[in-house]
Amino acid sequence: VLVGRAMGKLHSKISLHTTKYRADGSREGAGPVGQLGPVHTDGVSSVAALEPDLCVSGGRDKSVAVCSWRSGAALRRFLGHEREVTKVTCALDSNRVFSASRDKMVMMWELHGTSGPRQRFPGHDLVVTGLAVSPDVSQLCTGSRDNTVCKWDVETGECLGRAAISRNLVTHLCWVPGEPYVIQTSEDKTIRVWDSRELRVAHTFPAKRHIQTCCDVSQDGRFCLSSSSGSSGEGGEATLWDLRQTRNHVCEYKGHFQTTTSCVFLPRGSVFTPGVATASCDGTVKVWDRDTGGTRG
Repeated sequence: VLVGRAMGKLHSKISLHTTKYRADGSREGAGPVGQLGPVHTDGVSSVAALEPDLCVSGGRDKSVAVCSWRSGAALRRFLGHEREVTKVTCALDSNRVFSASRDKMVMMWELHGTSGPRQRFPGHDLVVTGLAVSPDVSQLCTGSRDNTVCKWDVETGECLGRAAISRNLVTHLCWVPGEPYVIQTSEDKTIRVWDSRELRVAHTFPAKRHIQTCCDVSQDGRFCLSSSSGSSGEGGEATLWDLRQTRNHVCEYKGHFQTTTSCVFLPRGSVFTPGVATASCDGTVKVWDRDTGGTRG
């Protein structure tokens, strides 16, 4: 959801007639789009919206950075991870930032605090690949390639629950707004809905044909979105699911030629009709009509 807000912020600055964006920062038929200056010394692995004018990013340089959308300046930099940062998340307008890493550690940072972590959440046995914070910032859910999902008390750092499912290599987590449910994608090609209260699987959607790489939830909590791995035009689609019906998918967005690495719902204010955006290893970002599956252009 937070990444969706981040991409929505970006989308609000570009033409609604543009649907393809290249890896070099250019778009078809136009000049370069706006870009932030380098804030990491290596690749950026994750980004999330912190405030309307601020974003948080994590990178291979082991750091977490807070940047201004308007100026592009890096306002804060947090250091503490021993390996690449894999995910960052936060609740919009919150003072707290969370990061996960290949060092198996999850950390909490405070925007106006010291440069060191405010809280640590140790417990996973392998790289942490999923991170979702509750809307009231009281609880945190994490997922890992160790096949587990954990729930934490944000204030104390205490692990409140741990659930393991065989072959459940977590790829992404997101919290359903206003609900106790967390959506999870996995390398076992499934999308699971977790009830955070008991940390149990409340529902599993029908398995897809390819690894599910990412997920997002609409702001009204009605729909979730997942994206697939792929190559040479096979796979790479994004899928819309109805969280009320919990049976079959509602719509598919097909057009990428390689793995779709990210998928987000676009805020209503940035487009005339409900839209979603997807990013792919084929070097493009596509904007779709949520209900028809057609590309915007």
